[in-house]
Amino acid sequence: MTPRPPSEDSPKKTGANARKPAAAEKAADGKRTAAAKKAAGKKTTAAPKRSAEEKAAVKKAAGGAPAAKKATGKKAAARKSAVVKAAATKTAAAGTTAARTPAGKTAAKKTADKKVPAQKRAGGTGAGRRSDRAGVSVAAPRTPEPASAPGPEPTSAQVPAPAQVPAPAGPPEPPAFAGVEPDDRERLLNGTHHDPHGVLGAHVVPGGVAFRALRPYALAVSVVVGETRAELRDDGDGFFSGVLPLREVPSHHRLVVTYESVVQETEDAYGFLPAIGDFDLHLLGEGRHEQLWKALGAQPMVHQGVTGTRFTVWAPNARGVRVAGTFNYWDATGYPMRSLGSSGVWELFVPAIGEGELYKFEITRADGSKTLRADPMARRTEVPPSTSSIIEASHHEWRDEEWMSARARRPAHEAPFSVYEVHLPSWRPGLTYRQLAEQLPAYVADLGFTHVELMPVAEHPFGGSWGYQVTGFYAPTARLGTPDDFKYLVDALHRAGIGVLMDWVPAHFPRDDWALAEFDGRPLYEHADPLRAAHPDWGTLEFDYGRREVRNFLVANAVYWCEEFHIDGLRVDAVASMLYLDYSREPGQWTPNEHGGRENLDAVAFLQEMNATVYRRNPGVVTIAEESTAWDGVTRATHHTGPGGFGGLGFGLKWNMGWMHDSLDYAQHEPVHRRYHHDEMTFSMVYAYSENYVLPISHDEVVHGKRSLVSKMPGDWWQQRATTRAYLGFMWAHPGKQLLFMGQEFAQGAEWSEAHGPDWWLLDPAYGAEADHRGVRDLVRDLNTVYQGEPALWERDTDPSGFAWIAGDAAEDNVFAFLRYDADGSPLLAVSHFAPVVRHDYRLGVPDDVPAWHEVLNTDLARYGGSDVTNPHPVKPEPQGAHGRPASIRLTLPPLSTVWLRPA
Repeated sequence: MTPRPPSEDSPKKTGANARKPAAAEKAADGKRTAAAKKAAGKKTTAAPKRSAEEKAAVKKAAGGAPAAKKATGKKAAARKSAVVKAAATKTAAAGTTAARTPAGKTAAKKTADKKVPAQKRAGGTGAGRRSDRAGVSVAAPRTPEPASAPGPEPTSAQVPAPAQVPAPAGPPEPPAFAGVEPDDRERLLNGTHHDPHGVLGAHVVPGGVAFRALRPYALAVSVVVGETRAELRDDGDGFFSGVLPLREVPSHHRLVVTYESVVQETEDAYGFLPAIGDFDLHLLGEGRHEQLWKALGAQPMVHQGVTGTRFTVWAPNARGVRVAGTFNYWDATGYPMRSLGSSGVWELFVPAIGEGELYKFEITRADGSKTLRADPMARRTEVPPSTSSIIEASHHEWRDEEWMSARARRPAHEAPFSVYEVHLPSWRPGLTYRQLAEQLPAYVADLGFTHVELMPVAEHPFGGSWGYQVTGFYAPTARLGTPDDFKYLVDALHRAGIGVLMDWVPAHFPRDDWALAEFDGRPLYEHADPLRAAHPDWGTLEFDYGRREVRNFLVANAVYWCEEFHIDGLRVDAVASMLYLDYSREPGQWTPNEHGGRENLDAVAFLQEMNATVYRRNPGVVTIAEESTAWDGVTRATHHTGPGGFGGLGFGLKWNMGWMHDSLDYAQHEPVHRRYHHDEMTFSMVYAYSENYVLPISHDEVVHGKRSLVSKMPGDWWQQRATTRAYLGFMWAHPGKQLLFMGQEFAQGAEWSEAHGPDWWLLDPAYGAEADHRGVRDLVRDLNTVYQGEPALWERDTDPSGFAWIAGDAAEDNVFAFLRYDADGSPLLAVSHFAPVVRHDYRLGVPDDVPAWHEVLNTDLARYGGSDVTNPHPVKPEPQGAHGRPASIRLTLPPLSTVWLRPA
């Protein structure tokens, strides 16, 4: 970890090369180092007066300085200055050592050994060389600079300097220039360099290999190659350089960086090849990388034998990208990323950092301004309102093999599918993912639901959005724990026999300036046309589905949740707003497609690709569309073209929003008025088989003044509960799957609030009306139990031959009666009665091949809170015809109830 930069009030160093705060450094009379000014041809300033010890060091370092005597004019002056600097540096550095510590660690041990600067080890004059113990010499830079200041206080850890041996005889070779050229220097400091690896690190130059490092706030930097260590020259502004007489760039080299109070030794980040392969970049360019999360983002890994983290980000409009984080105290200057050509991807492998480090990308826009952005591919984030991304690696060991191997045996539309919708942060407020894992699976399993549907889990800044305005598409919300904690919850649900569905929001994203909006300075994830980008209802931005990289981002995200978190299904939010160009827009606010229509062809292609990819890669997973219009073919296969000329969207199921609105409207009327709204309950059967439907009573219907389910019902408290029970019985028997939002299973009277969640106190035995609420919950449990045991209620949900009306026109009686059939033709009779009276001997036509019927469910039972009017004995058909059938039965219909009967 790089130490914090010194503050303005930290102790000042003395001497010509003392480190100063950035602002003071720029204002200093010295301006730039000799390498930046290329002042080889100018007169050098006189060295300050030296002590006898310093003079002796100069004389010894110069070896009598015969080379200096032979030099003339400006060259002689330059060499003399370099010798003075070498001697002064040696003297100043006496008693100071660099620490040899493990990568990424720091140490500060006291030592009596001396650190030998690079200029001293260069030997002879400033232009000469001197071999070290391993036979490697360091060429002194050709450009002089002022004498160095005294070094930092001694540290307690030590990196021993190699022993020096005499230089070979013969004239010195001319040194190579090791420093960073002014143009590169400026671009690196400004964060606009596209190829920092081409400048920093190790590079072959005439006379050896140049080593260059950019380490802001460092007092000294040394390079270590094998057993050889050499101090680099301080070129100012955090740049350090030097030349070693090597024939080729070493496979690895390390940097020892000395700061005020710590010393760090690590591999040089600019000594590595790209840590992302050409095939990954090819797939990215094609928009076909189905595991995009493995190519982009922060990935802990071992690269070229070194442990660290690879950072990659897609920012094609950026002039430069750098990484900032806790490991560099949020100063990104020393961590510029390289551009990987036309891919638009920037990459940097940083050694010795890993899990738990916070980070963001500092992006330089086209206009030169900078923006600090969270990683779009971050797999973990800080807890909101903090916004940093966190390096993450999973360590969860799955134990749901039995569930995963069995889930593909039967398609969802032919299986029992009863869903409990949950908002995790408020189901039991204050519980973490792991604590929820101890309670939620047991509760859901006890009630007999086959699945839970989690309102959006992906990270979102504002809790009041319930997760529908996402900023971290690849990160489960940190409010409840880590990604592995969320995996633990999914694992626990699977082991309890519960499938996990998740709300997924690819329709839009918020405008937060640290997230996706104009990510690299220009519209990137959003459409470039402001009319297409701005979502008219929610103040958010819509994705540009026509851009292949954006489609890839979203398709891979759908795959990510299924493969990394074992999610069994994705309920896709706000599909209608994606499909129509004129959604919530007035004339003049939208532009027709290429055919002159209002369909968003890009969104259609995206949804088809997403569904096809998810189903191909993850057998047993189901996708569900929240789509509120009559779009043709939402659940039709993508390769089957419909009447409108489009292939199907490829969803497995679709929410039946029409049934939801119609049936709730009917139930909210007083019983005496329901006869005038009878068709609202029967109309759904006109189109029931046009799609594969889910019947939702979702969170949207119990908030914002819409009242809870039981509170929608008219009449007194008894009638409200009775109508709710009858309604649920009708819903469970109707063709289609069921979804019920939390709290409605026990007739909560208040609207849902994400701040405090369901009113669990209503089930406290000490509460006087507890039995009323427990009765409704007991009914829900029995509905699910009988439902799962009766294939007629789910096996032919999408087959018209699985349903037949008995009485669909009994408006005066408020009665609805129909048959459901399983695959073998075995029937179940469902009768719903929405009048508050008892009807005795109510005649209903039935098939004549069933010898008797008996009651398997009655919502009016006393233990549910009803009046306990039942049909306790088998009911035998009579030869009298009714409702177009040759036989009939006479039933007692309880008030405000639903009764199910099956062959005895």
